[in-house]
Amino acid sequence: METTNEGNNSFFERIFQLSKNETNVKTEVLAGFTTFITVAYALLVIPNILKFSGMNALGAKGDAAASIIMANDPIVSSAYVGTCIASALGTLIMSFYANLPFALAPGLGLVSFFSYSVCIKLGYTWQQGLAAVLISGILFIIITVTSIREQIVDSLPENLKLAITGGIGLFVALIGLKSGGIVVANPGTLVGFGSFTDKHVILTLIGIVVIAILIARNVRGAMLIGIIITTIIGIPMGITKLSGASLFSVPTMGKTFMAYDFKGLLSHGGTGFLGAVISILMVIITLSLVDLFDTIGTLVGTAQKSNMIETDGRVRNMRKALFSDAVGTTIASGLGTTTLATVVESAAGIAAGGRTGLTTLVVGVLFAVSVFFSGVVGIVPAEATSPALVIVGILMMGAVKKIDFDDFTEALPAFFTIAFMPFSYSIANGVAAGIIFYPIMKVVTGRRKEVHPIMYVMAFLFILRFILLPE
Repeated sequence: METTNEGNNSFFERIFQLSKNETNVKTEVLAGFTTFITVAYALLVIPNILKFSGMNALGAKGDAAASIIMANDPIVSSAYVGTCIASALGTLIMSFYANLPFALAPGLGLVSFFSYSVCIKLGYTWQQGLAAVLISGILFIIITVTSIREQIVDSLPENLKLAITGGIGLFVALIGLKSGGIVVANPGTLVGFGSFTDKHVILTLIGIVVIAILIARNVRGAMLIGIIITTIIGIPMGITKLSGASLFSVPTMGKTFMAYDFKGLLSHGGTGFLGAVISILMVIITLSLVDLFDTIGTLVGTAQKSNMIETDGRVRNMRKALFSDAVGTTIASGLGTTTLATVVESAAGIAAGGRTGLTTLVVGVLFAVSVFFSGVVGIVPAEATSPALVIVGILMMGAVKKIDFDDFTEALPAFFTIAFMPFSYSIANGVAAGIIFYPIMKVVTGRRKEVHPIMYVMAFLFILRFILLPE
């Protein structure tokens, strides 16, 4: 990549230190658009999941289009606006404060946990759930300021960090293959191939080939170009829907703004104050652990692959990145959406060359603009963004070759970290598996001194979380 100052705007150079990070304005802007286009689908999916928490005035069920629901339901529309604004604010904090190319948005796993586990399974109202999200956000801020989160990252052994990178690669690829219809559920074998005569699968395969060719030929902006080309090809195939798309939408906000119910949270279920406290503590711990390791996993995994590691082995500006996530989560709860996390789709922008906060500045602005363009956001089909995720997965899998598989006490935790991410559809579960098995393998082989004390604490917390609050 060309890294001279030529073409670098002096303002952006001064704010984001482009030359120091071996990048330029054009590359960063392209990377920002790539990340946004890859993650934009979540802006529509998130309100559609939140409606199952009871955040829905119409009582809509099933898989109706989120844009249609938002047009008629003021609560879901408010959740969409809150998601856009929270994502924009959190991402802009990451941009200017941490100067890193990681976008922040409500994690789909956390949104699903909020609706299906906290609200449906455990019976909390969505207002009580938002109060729990606020508490977890404040907890994040405290442990970030006290450097506890940073110490957790430092405690992870090198082989686990490499495994996280490889595991995220498989996980991201699975998301892409699943959303593109190439991999589908199969009652007999759990998973199987989709129909290769299906036009959706065909378009996804076309997208993979287009991006792969562009990447192989070192075309700058290959991800974004590939997504755009695939979207255009999808028009005559009837997959990219242009008719009926609303170019402009008037946002509604207020139905979910600051809608906390702390009183109900502390008296939930009629179990008394102590019972309610124990129950909500487990909810908060789960929200905290899942977000903590989704974020740490994404930061460590993608940074390992993109030369954002300092000479001391730490991710550049890690504490600032974690603080941005913590503040973003606190803001998100007040805007009526769930815990923010560093979205794994950031890897697409990083693979496109994003290295600084200028990438996330572009993403943050596009998140904010999306408040008024919910119809346009939904134009790019999943079949156009899925190929980018598959290619990112391929690029991230290279980290696996550096893992020491000759030492079984390192190999087993690394394998479980890699395998459990796609198999359980959760980055946090993969990290948890590695953290639990790593000290076990070291202790039983008389090598407990190789384990950082924090690893024992984290392993205990994860075991407790899985026992007391299974998903």
